[in-house]
Amino acid sequence: MGFRENLKSELTYKGILVKELAASSGISRRTIDNYLREDGSMPLADAAVRIADALGVTVEYLITGRERQEQKNHSLVPDPQVILKSLESLNIRDRKIVLSVISTLKEIKDAERKALGKTPSIPD
Repeated sequence: MGFRENLKSELTYKGILVKELAASSGISRRTIDNYLREDGSMPLADAAVRIADALGVTVEYLITGRERQEQKNHSLVPDPQVILKSLESLNIRDRKIVLSVISTLKEIKDAERKALGKTPSIPD
């Protein structure tokens, strides 16, 4: 797969609209639409970097579809900015659900730490 296919795939995977990517990358929606067209052009390096940064991936991944091994291990822990961007797209009800899940996880972790005699609320 090439840039176009990987970009489409990443947008779908993350649930990001082209207009959202345009806003976060500073690249016009029309230009991004051009990259996504069947006969579209490949972006210049600076545009590819801005798109990759906005998506939280590497340019290498967008071009080749592959990540370096250390990036694969790191990608298991999402960047807080990616989490915040995802939360921004949710309605208030869904944000409350996410907050409830986070609170429940924190309570479970605190209980586990207390049972082990550790100080609560210290991240792993």
